[in-house]
Amino acid sequence: MAAQFGQFALALAWVVTAYSVVASVLGIRFKHDKLIASGRNAALAATASITTAIICLGYLFAVSDFSIKYIAAHSNRDLPIYFKISSIWGGQEGSLLFWGWLLTVYTALVVIQNWRKHSAMMPYVTAVLMATSLFFTSMHLFAVNPFNQTVIVSSQVSPIPFVPRDGAGLNPLLQDAYMVIHPPMLYLGFVGFAVPFAFAMAALITKQLGDTWIRTTRRWTMVAWMFLSIGILLGGKWAYHELGWGGFWAWDPVENASLMPWLIGTAFLHSVMVQEKKGMLKVWNVVLVIMAYIMAIFGTFLTRSGVVNSVHAFAQSSIGGYFAAFLIIALSGALYLLFDRLPHLKSDNQMESMISRESSFLFNNLILLAACFAVFWGTMFPVISEAIKGVKITVGPPFFNKVNVPIAIFLMFLTGVGPLLAWRKASTNSLKRNFLSPAIMA
Repeated sequence: MAAQFGQFALALAWVVTAYSVVASVLGIRFKHDKLIASGRNAALAATASITTAIICLGYLFAVSDFSIKYIAAHSNRDLPIYFKISSIWGGQEGSLLFWGWLLTVYTALVVIQNWRKHSAMMPYVTAVLMATSLFFTSMHLFAVNPFNQTVIVSSQVSPIPFVPRDGAGLNPLLQDAYMVIHPPMLYLGFVGFAVPFAFAMAALITKQLGDTWIRTTRRWTMVAWMFLSIGILLGGKWAYHELGWGGFWAWDPVENASLMPWLIGTAFLHSVMVQEKKGMLKVWNVVLVIMAYIMAIFGTFLTRSGVVNSVHAFAQSSIGGYFAAFLIIALSGALYLLFDRLPHLKSDNQMESMISRESSFLFNNLILLAACFAVFWGTMFPVISEAIKGVKITVGPPFFNKVNVPIAIFLMFLTGVGPLLAWRKASTNSLKRNFLSPAIMA
């Protein structure tokens, strides 16, 4: 019964999510307030529906209902209850459902908090968030449904429902206290970057590109960045004592997938201060928000497509193509809006000196993006080499260490120097006052 109810909740979530997108867009187009409001309410209904589906899946794990294929594959009767609950995100189907659920929760929080405060933008924000949610809900319902029945497949007869006596159990590597909390923290970080992206798209569409959207975006980016930071730290701790790597970081492709949006988010949190203080780097900040969102989706794609070999990754899957298509559509739409709105993104001020706090933030950003590109290139190089030459050439930790250690050293230098520089232009007197004593003591 719970499985059928969960299946119904997923179907209902797909319907109300699709309606939310359509109602929001049409309401905006025809300036129909009631239609816009119904789109908002549908977004809240989507949250309730996916929450119901998650609760049903958790219940099925708790009671060990092995008639459900996903339960039979990732749990057994002897598994402690906390590992049964964490099994929700222990496999592909459940983790994507969990991803989608968090997105609807974020959406509900954003709608409740900002609907009156940013009334002109919020219908667009809702439409963008619900469009992302529609992609994941479609995946849940049609491609990786966690409520599918366990069946015996035979070439001679139709699939026969089958209930095994016990399940296969959770992967032993995932039966760890850190894995109960590590994936949710990562997902909260990944999903959180959808909120700044939605506000950026809303600002571009409405041409309201002042400081209002950027202040709201910065707060939500800090939330996503915080959760992602915690997730990365917990993942390093898990890898240290569970995988026997002899360290906290091994430049594993899926580790790298979490690091890339973190680097971009860090860059944005620095550069956004320049826009708030001086009205500069407006285009740059929109680009960073787009990149953070795309890299968050890309990280999810990397984990689930099977294109890279990783202890963290799921097995080869057919859903990689869907993610690739969604990435292309999202990136193309975002870049089109960005280029179309470039005349509205002119800086209020110009950078007056290379020795200033503004320039130090810009250099900081360039270094962080250089690190991100190095990680991206090293992670994807085996895939690229196989596509071009037919031979998969693996890039190991020596490459990442050789490239990123100098970058990290320079970044640490900028971290110490940047805050001591004055805005606009650092005078000779201020440089002497701020740097002479530390230089002598060093």
